[in-house]
Amino acid sequence: MINKEAKNKTQQAISKLNKAQQEAVRQINGPILILAGAGSGKTTTITTRLAYLLKVVGIPAANTLTLTFTNKAALEMRERALNMIEDNTYPPLLCTFHKFGLLFLKFNIHLLQRKNNFVVIDTDDKKKIIKKLNNELPTALIASEISKYKNSLLSPDQVYKQAEFYNYQVIAKVYEEYENYLLNNNLVDFDDLLAITYKILDNNEELAIKTSQKYQYIMIDEYQDTNELQLKLIQKLCLTHNNICVVGDDDQSIYGWRGAHIRNILEFDQDFKESKIIKLQENYRSKHPIIEAANSLIQHNRSRLGKKLISTRGRGDEITILYSDNENEETKKITQIIAKLIDSGTKPKNIAVLYRVNALSRALEDGLNRSNISYRLVGGLKFYDRAEIKDIISYLRLTTNMHDDFSFKRVVNKPKRGIGKATLDKLELAALQNGISIFGYIDQTDNKTLESIVKAKNTKTLKQFIDDIKDARRASQQSIYQFIDYVEDKFHLKEIYSNLPDGQDKILNLDEFFGMFREYVKEYPQTTLDEFLNDIALQSDQDEIEGDSIYIMSIHAAKGLEFDHVFTIGLEEGFLPLLGDGNDLEEERRLGYVAFTRARDTLTLSHSQSRFYKGRRSELLKSRFLNEAGLCKGSLIIEKNQMFKKGDLVRHKIFGAGRILSISASGRETKLKINFSGNHRDILASFVEKL
Repeated sequence: MINKEAKNKTQQAISKLNKAQQEAVRQINGPILILAGAGSGKTTTITTRLAYLLKVVGIPAANTLTLTFTNKAALEMRERALNMIEDNTYPPLLCTFHKFGLLFLKFNIHLLQRKNNFVVIDTDDKKKIIKKLNNELPTALIASEISKYKNSLLSPDQVYKQAEFYNYQVIAKVYEEYENYLLNNNLVDFDDLLAITYKILDNNEELAIKTSQKYQYIMIDEYQDTNELQLKLIQKLCLTHNNICVVGDDDQSIYGWRGAHIRNILEFDQDFKESKIIKLQENYRSKHPIIEAANSLIQHNRSRLGKKLISTRGRGDEITILYSDNENEETKKITQIIAKLIDSGTKPKNIAVLYRVNALSRALEDGLNRSNISYRLVGGLKFYDRAEIKDIISYLRLTTNMHDDFSFKRVVNKPKRGIGKATLDKLELAALQNGISIFGYIDQTDNKTLESIVKAKNTKTLKQFIDDIKDARRASQQSIYQFIDYVEDKFHLKEIYSNLPDGQDKILNLDEFFGMFREYVKEYPQTTLDEFLNDIALQSDQDEIEGDSIYIMSIHAAKGLEFDHVFTIGLEEGFLPLLGDGNDLEEERRLGYVAFTRARDTLTLSHSQSRFYKGRRSELLKSRFLNEAGLCKGSLIIEKNQMFKKGDLVRHKIFGAGRILSISASGRETKLKINFSGNHRDILASFVEKL
């Protein structure tokens, strides 16, 4: 029996919604895509729709399933929905994709002749297992590849057959051994929760039908972030019906680098026939100038369904554009504005500084520390706490103090030199017995004696390492400025990270450190290495300032958050948008859109004439996004929704300039045949720009 009080409460909640939200709530049958713009009341719409299904339509809670991506989102939705539903004796299943997989496997993993008392391992456990199986390739690389294979439903055998290069054949072998280890120890990893769930449903049609009949009404949040496997799983759950309601924003799809497929939301109507699209375009978060700029920016993307946000909060302050000569001046200007905001009564927690590239946080952190402005870094480590920065600092410390055992142990095998823990333990014990440092023991001990403790190969490697550190020390005494070049060239630290999934970010952090070192030496030409190390130690080890803190974070970490005052730094070509191999300009533009729409009242966008780039100070062009957002004039202009015609000159980032020979359709995209200096190539239109 439907609870009248809960029904009335739900009806009252619906009456407070706008017209599009009400339509989304009441449309219950068939496939529905709720295209929810930033700040458009998405969560309110989802939770009200769930309450409507249960308390107005009368759908049993057990026949509904609502899936989200984070536990935080699931908890918030559950609380808001249950507040309307009230009678929660049999609450609806509202959880993350992976929690659903866990519950499913507890009941069904026996179909694979496995016990249901399996243990789910976390990422650290996964890496420890992989490290035991292979010491040849970076553990993070292998873990990332295995995750990709599982989300693509590829078996170790399939991976091995596809592997063209030796390293990937090695990874395929490790994948096979890793899977056997999990099976033998009744373990599952995070990816298995969905991959095994799908395999069971795919191999058991009767169970798939039964499961689909159980969950008659399905809702998916943040649909733009779903990957290939999640789409396949959703389709299995919809095997006997088409009552699927997905909520998302194609303009906020920013996780392509970790497997999300924007095509899932763009082609929803192809995956689920006769679907209906409802657009939530009223923005309840940001003032009009912010929304106007966000709309102008994002309409330059071609791969989007199309919507236009409308601010409900009226006019506000115009967007501020800050121009600085360099990152230090930029930080000084921003900290001054933040200090004034705080002095005028703004709570620090309502202020955020965002950036596309994590390396930009270094100058920002230093400036905030100098200005005594407390900050919290969200979703990452403070600059000087990052592993790659600790590594380079340890190299410098060892150079200035060769008897620093802590630094020696940290870097002696970075990059890998075949010096494992067992070898280090033996050396440390021998050094202790002789009353000297590990460095001193290796330096003073003859090869024959060393070989009685460690292998001959390791002896040669260690002696070479000692000589390299001595050479570095001499280099620092001869020219402190050129010394950092010597360290960079001699120890090849960047090679450690070149094959890692987040390696490019780490390399940019190292470049930022090298550049900062050079700038420091220019400012203090008489400095010593000791003085430099002491200065950054003061920067990184400052006591936490009491009181509230502002937030600093990457744009990725800011998604889903909002602040009264937002500063976005690094609006330059090469930083936002981040250009180079593997970077999608449209996804970069979506990142800009996400950054803009985090702001409620004021938005400040900052660009500098120069920054450290790849370890050197470089002159930069302001971001094309400032121009595209209608905020300033610039030389880089991309036409809105540009149409191509035969004979147009275009530029491709790899093949250069060319002329269009013919145009044809390719799914939702346009395919161009282009003449690049006599070479004719077929290229999708979204990968070229008009000249």
